[in-house]
Amino acid sequence: MSRRSLVHSTALRTALATAVLALSASALSAAPAAAATGTITGLGGKCLDVAGASSTNGTAVQIYDCNGTAAQQWTRGSDGTIRALGKCLDVTGNSTTDGAKLQLWDCAGSTNQKWTVSSAGAIIGTQSNKCADVTGNTSANATPVQIWTCGGSANQKWTAPAADGGTTPPPTTSAPMAVAPYIYNGWGSPPSPTTVMNATGVKWFTLAFVLSNGYCNPQWDGGRALTGGVDQTTINTVRAGGGDVIPSFGGYSGNKLESSCSSASELAAAYQKVITAYGLKAIDIDIEADAYSNTTVQQRTVDALKTVKANNPGIKVYVTIGTGQSGPDTGLINRAASSGLTVDGWTIMPFDFGGAGQNMGTLTLQAAEGLKTALKNAYGYTDDQAYRGMGISSMNGITDVNETVTPANFETILAYAQQHHLARLTFWSVNRDRPCSGSYPNDDTCSGVSQTAWQFTSIFARYTG
Repeated sequence: MSRRSLVHSTALRTALATAVLALSASALSAAPAAAATGTITGLGGKCLDVAGASSTNGTAVQIYDCNGTAAQQWTRGSDGTIRALGKCLDVTGNSTTDGAKLQLWDCAGSTNQKWTVSSAGAIIGTQSNKCADVTGNTSANATPVQIWTCGGSANQKWTAPAADGGTTPPPTTSAPMAVAPYIYNGWGSPPSPTTVMNATGVKWFTLAFVLSNGYCNPQWDGGRALTGGVDQTTINTVRAGGGDVIPSFGGYSGNKLESSCSSASELAAAYQKVITAYGLKAIDIDIEADAYSNTTVQQRTVDALKTVKANNPGIKVYVTIGTGQSGPDTGLINRAASSGLTVDGWTIMPFDFGGAGQNMGTLTLQAAEGLKTALKNAYGYTDDQAYRGMGISSMNGITDVNETVTPANFETILAYAQQHHLARLTFWSVNRDRPCSGSYPNDDTCSGVSQTAWQFTSIFARYTG
């Protein structure tokens, strides 16, 4: 298998004439010019919601299933306000105490109606310096939202419209995790991770593939035990060398958990089993088989990943998808965006699209620009936000359809990644990152092009994020 084949009340002072007062009130209630409107999603993928869609002063603000109503459309202005139904997000009683509930109130320009959104997704009150927090860390519908001392927990993480348009971007991934070439223990003679780490400086690997054993039970390649075997040995070896792994679910062959599991909750539990077994910091969902074209499977995967993100604060979730020369099919991206799922890196596989005889570096950048456009359209990102939320997963050497990806092409891809600060930069595979001792193919143990050992890995290992 050479192919991997794949988010109060403050009254106005009234010493003015009636006409002036009316003018002031009108100015305060008008939304600021520099603003963007959309949903604010949080714990469990639920939306920040005005209870009962009521614009009455004092109406509670809660989380609820996203439903596209006006009660869930928030405008975040450059003046620091967050508004819905023509009124402002406000802290009850002008309080700065942990547990003070959020409500809707007439916009008055007061500091208890001013908010900032951090790069980590926290909504922080200007007056209290405390975070918008889902009470009790429960994602049940109608759970009220309060302020609480900021702690970085999942119930204080939000994806919000940005004051200058778009939405808050996914967090930038550190370069060592971003560069994680695939390694595969399924056949042939996989290289020693220690050898590759010592020769190139790379610290992270994407370990392929976690599949179903026939039902909703994760195993390596669907047949090797989840723990205690060769794959655990690989993980232990990488960690002993100061690195870590990103298990990849899916790929081109075998039974997929995403279609074998019967519900999103079962699929999330299967993902969680692997996360818990290894104390993972990141996972990769490699979507490239026909099973994933089913819209039910797509939605199940999206919903399961929302649960994983909610239950594992700080975990990185990468989704790897195929692409054409002008960019990927946008169906899954649009489905994820509309469902409130923000992943840490939408990653394309820019090969096997009929580019034989063409410059694969140029074609890769062309496909990547298509991915950027897709993310901007789906999430409302700026160019910079889109770049920082995307990645490239190439194939080194001769591809399955006889395209040729050379070390020079990898240099082109590296320069593009450096320029735009991509979230992920990887390839299939370290197993192939060797010159061939005989004819190509050679049991997936070499690239088929002129190279030195680990040359492709060494190029991407220079990525600084």
